[in-house]
Amino acid sequence: MASPLILLALTNFLFLIPSTLCQSTTAPAPAGPAGPINVTDILAKGGQYTALLRLMNETRVLDQLPNQLNNSNQGMTLLAPTDNAFLNLPAGTINGLSEQQKVQLVLIHVLPKYYSLDDFSTVSNPVQTQGSGSRGSYGLNFTARGNQVNVSSGVVDTQISNPLRQIFPFAVYSIDKVLLPPFKSEAPAPEASKPAGKPAAKGPSSQAADGDSPPSKNGGGRKMDMGIGLFGGVIVLFCMAFL
Repeated sequence: MASPLILLALTNFLFLIPSTLCQSTTAPAPAGPAGPINVTDILAKGGQYTALLRLMNETRVLDQLPNQLNNSNQGMTLLAPTDNAFLNLPAGTINGLSEQQKVQLVLIHVLPKYYSLDDFSTVSNPVQTQGSGSRGSYGLNFTARGNQVNVSSGVVDTQISNPLRQIFPFAVYSIDKVLLPPFKSEAPAPEASKPAGKPAAKGPSSQAADGDSPPSKNGGGRKMDMGIGLFGGVIVLFCMAFL
């Protein structure tokens, strides 16, 4: 007769077999599809990008980014100036821009490719942005020293701080200054005024145009009139002598 311990061991073994079979035949649930990237949510969670969101809304760039992300194989990168960055701009900077310049101001902060922080230390400068002016696309220059990465627009230089998102296909990095494009260098140069020269001396033709005949021509005309008068008087006297 089997001992109670052997019967207990067999009972436990029989209970373990079904649970083991269930675990081996049950596949893990597949991960659901990733939802669309919400740029507004990313910036709103950062808590200090209200001015940027307002400008992106005003220029309609916020509506275009999700579509561009969906149609891009390279991803995108956004450099996001903080609210303090906008507050530190000279008074009237944003209001002094045209609607087109506001669009380009936002787009210079958008790179048409996904970059991790490590990528910025090996990129070939200048890195093209989505902003462009009369002289072509605006480029940014990145420099890395250790863990610090700086970016320059040629007008403004600032440091890239904490990433708000660093997952392909979209990266968002915070910056402490607004990257102003070189708008002033694109303005057409003012037309140089011609130096005032000495008034040109009047020639015979200009004198005639002013109503004054050249002296030489006036003197010759008077002499010709006197000669014709004397010749006519001689002829009259000659005819009277025959009469």
